[in-house]
Amino acid sequence: MDEQRAQPPHDTNKIVEERRAKLKALREAGIAFPNDFTREHFAADLAGKYGALAREALDADPANVKVAGRIMLKRVMGKASFATIRDMSGSLQLFISDGDAGKEAHEAFKHYDIGDIVSASGALFKTRTGELTVRVKELRLLTKSLRPLPEKFHGLTDQELRYRQRYVDLIMNEDTRVTFALRSRVIQSLREFLAMHRYLEVETPMMHPIPGGAAARPFVTHHNALDVDLYLRIAPELYLKRLVVGGFEQVFEINRNFRNEGISTKHNPEFTMLEFYCAYRDYRYLMAFIHDMLRHVAQGVLGTTRITYQGREIDFAQPYARLTIAQAVRKYHPEYTDARLNDRKFLVTRFKELGIAYRPEDGVGGLQLTLFENTTEQLLFEPTYILDYPAEVSPLARRSDRNPEIAERFELYIAGREIANGFSELNDPEDQAARFLAQVKQKEAGDAEAMHYDADYIRALEYGLPPAAGAGIGIDRLVMLFTDSPSIRDVILFPQLRPEHD
Repeated sequence: MDEQRAQPPHDTNKIVEERRAKLKALREAGIAFPNDFTREHFAADLAGKYGALAREALDADPANVKVAGRIMLKRVMGKASFATIRDMSGSLQLFISDGDAGKEAHEAFKHYDIGDIVSASGALFKTRTGELTVRVKELRLLTKSLRPLPEKFHGLTDQELRYRQRYVDLIMNEDTRVTFALRSRVIQSLREFLAMHRYLEVETPMMHPIPGGAAARPFVTHHNALDVDLYLRIAPELYLKRLVVGGFEQVFEINRNFRNEGISTKHNPEFTMLEFYCAYRDYRYLMAFIHDMLRHVAQGVLGTTRITYQGREIDFAQPYARLTIAQAVRKYHPEYTDARLNDRKFLVTRFKELGIAYRPEDGVGGLQLTLFENTTEQLLFEPTYILDYPAEVSPLARRSDRNPEIAERFELYIAGREIANGFSELNDPEDQAARFLAQVKQKEAGDAEAMHYDADYIRALEYGLPPAAGAGIGIDRLVMLFTDSPSIRDVILFPQLRPEHD
């Protein structure tokens, strides 16, 4: 009978006390935490190699194995016992008996607890029910678990506790392990795709003398030896474009960024981005490239370009819609005619009616963007490129030759949230300097997210940045889509939480 089913709920403090007593006995007997065992086999590999063999074939030519893992199930039955251990690849059953392992080892096993980590050596066989099992010849306790795991059939269900104690969540929940294994494969697939297209992976600083590359409130730290304040990176953009100036014409970085902003199902103060830059390309190239990239990743990681997110289908292979900000607003809110969208007085009045915060200094383009963000972006479920952002809110993007009031910029929306942002890069140093100065004025007026003036970046542009395009893709939000996760905390191993209180 499963030990976890048989036992009624216990007081955790009492269980910990009992296990500490067992650990004390182990210390008195010798080395309590041995580190001289080398694992030679993984559960999944053994299942793949021997799982399809008939019992008779395995009995005729038994395979000797050395495995290790955490005890997840335990059944004691007189002179013989069973246990299920799990390693990083999967689960495997152990058979421990007086005759094979010896009475002393078997008796010791009877006092092991669910959660203990053990090593086992022996020969593989199959039970009458066909389960691949190790007939244990040698069994050792490698790590004594002092805290009890949650009950098998209830698991770790408290959502905040799962985020706070991710280590327990990973032990108990298969879905969590699958999510983070898939996250790793997504990142690897992105790397492979970029490498195939001659992009060079680089690393840029995480501590900046001037925060730049995005509009965000930074975290501030202090370097004691230099006696200067530094800012945790809000974006790597300006450093990556310095590398394009230097001749690395196609670069990318999978980077950790830090923004001192609110926490929500879509935001975490520490998050992961892919940013990439390519010389002699523009934002139209980026839109096609990102489409191909996401299709490649979906097919490679999931085996299909069609996924289901929160009950609705998304196809990464189909052409992505392309709408301007005004077109998107009109599509979902026909009452906003062209005349109204270009009437500043109307927009301001409407914001006041709806209780929408806006920046009084914004022009019509900026107000249209505010209207879009508050009324429309959450409705863009199918992959959609939103185009023609106002130049006034795009201080690093190239102005459009056909209309200098807008930038050659897009954002990709999927499932109602921004997934990517890209644009043709501004490589005119005088225009960039003027835009930095405009940002400084906004900061002086109280905009905490406005950019600083980066004199060294202007100097780099004065050496000559070739025509280029660059984009950023939110890794966390992309993994949310691929794993059907409703919250960004579900795809970050250790999300930021309020301090724990006793």
